[in-house]
Amino acid sequence: MRLAHRLLLGSLLLVGVLVVVVVLVIDRQLHTRLIELTTDDLAREARLLATQWTGNADADSLADVAGAALGHRVSLVNAEGVVVGDSEFDEPALSRLENHLGRPEIAAAIRGGVGTARRVSPSAGDEEYYVAVRAALGVARVSQTTRSLESIFARARSDVYAAGLLALVCAGALSFIFSRSVSRPIVELRDVARALAGGELTRRPALSAPGEVGDLASALHRLAEQLGGRLRAIEAEESLVGRLFDSLNEGAVVVDRARTVVRINEAARQILDVWAPTPFSADLLPRERALREALAAALAGETSERAEAVIGARWTLLTARPLSEGRAVVALFDVSPIRRLEAVRRDFVANVSHELKTPLTIVGGFAETLDEDDSLSAEQRRHFVRLIRTNTARMQRIVDDLLDLSRIESGGWVPNPARVDTATAAGEALAGCRVAAEAKGIRLDTEIAADAAAVFADPTAVRQVLANLVENGVRHTASGSVTPFARREGDGVWVGVRDTGAGIAPEHLPRIFERFYRVDTARSRAEGGTGLGLAIVRHLVEAHGGRIHAESAVGRGTTVAAFFPDAPEPKPDGVTTS
Repeated sequence: MRLAHRLLLGSLLLVGVLVVVVVLVIDRQLHTRLIELTTDDLAREARLLATQWTGNADADSLADVAGAALGHRVSLVNAEGVVVGDSEFDEPALSRLENHLGRPEIAAAIRGGVGTARRVSPSAGDEEYYVAVRAALGVARVSQTTRSLESIFARARSDVYAAGLLALVCAGALSFIFSRSVSRPIVELRDVARALAGGELTRRPALSAPGEVGDLASALHRLAEQLGGRLRAIEAEESLVGRLFDSLNEGAVVVDRARTVVRINEAARQILDVWAPTPFSADLLPRERALREALAAALAGETSERAEAVIGARWTLLTARPLSEGRAVVALFDVSPIRRLEAVRRDFVANVSHELKTPLTIVGGFAETLDEDDSLSAEQRRHFVRLIRTNTARMQRIVDDLLDLSRIESGGWVPNPARVDTATAAGEALAGCRVAAEAKGIRLDTEIAADAAAVFADPTAVRQVLANLVENGVRHTASGSVTPFARREGDGVWVGVRDTGAGIAPEHLPRIFERFYRVDTARSRAEGGTGLGLAIVRHLVEAHGGRIHAESAVGRGTTVAAFFPDAPEPKPDGVTTS
């Protein structure tokens, strides 16, 4: 039931009870007062009659006249109890009336001066109310039928009931107004409280309510302001924590006691290869034993030691810690790049050692032979010296390439781009390999598109890129052609070399730009390659913001091209960038 209805019904019940009590009290008091007034009136009439009853007067005539004047029954009783006059009976009938000395009101009047009684009259047959007063000649009695009293009382009671009903209606109207005035601000406060609980923090109560309700509205208004401020602070902090959580390079997974993943950042999704929207069951996580054991220990309240596991194709360091409310967090760190770098370092040391071991062995062996064997002919000595010089030059090229590669990777070399004529750069690259190409019968051509006559790049880098690519093409082509080319595409120029050599198998093609990687190791070493040329090419191109691309088919040749972006357009005078 609504508050207004409860207040209205309660007020009506209270007012109704009060009205009933008042009506009952008034009814009782009215009845008593009416009897008292009637007694007083009848007593005054009886005294008046007693003063008029003298010895010279005819008692019956006096009673008739007085009864007619008063409108009441009048009786005159002498000292012996005989009724000598009565307004209701004539003289013959008087003789038949009983002696009245035994009547209560007569006896009381004789004893005390005044007597009253209420009874059914044996002579008249109606219930009457008697008042008797002692007179000089006996007792004067005046009576009135109770029907007249009850009629007066009934009219008075009706008036009282009507007044009570009117009071009840007025009280109901006032109660309705009161209940509405009390319940309306309370209902508003209830609605505002519900809205605040539902997150609608802009709702505010009216502050015009009187008394304690107004104080409550003011307190709720202050509460809403404080709650809004605190919620905004919590939301800002949660947003900050969420952004920090999502931006971590370390993967993080939060699991609740029901083994449900409630939060996971982008790094963890990539490491675990899990893309289901949160929340989701922890059973969807990879079934790696170390991960499962660490998670189970953390949910049991234990902190697991850091462990390394292979999840998918990634080397991952993981640790798990318990949180409050039975939750747990698993931290994941992808160490695959570190492991790859370690593998590259190991391979690099092994490759350098291997590349230098053979020429060093040759140089040392022939030097020792020249030093100890005096029987060698001059021709043999010259042959040994040529081999020593050849292997020394090879070691020098390896060292030079390593130094170039190290300088480029460490940022010690920064390109200085300018407009470079692609035909000139291609001609210089071909000139350096023309003797070797003619020895093999390889045709050297150039294909320079009209819109690619110039490229925006470091001139030295362009020449080195083309020289390395042409040298590789001549080295791996037994017959056919080696063709430097240039063509425009979008906002840059592709510069590369196409040959008709042996080609590269698909499984080797993605790795040809790695240091010391060779498709045919024995053939490359025999032809003097260091295994670093394409790695240097890739780093030179990437230093310009470009990219490298290779296409090949076994027995049909190889194409390697580098993309150099165009120069940025000059800005108009007065335009600056920040």
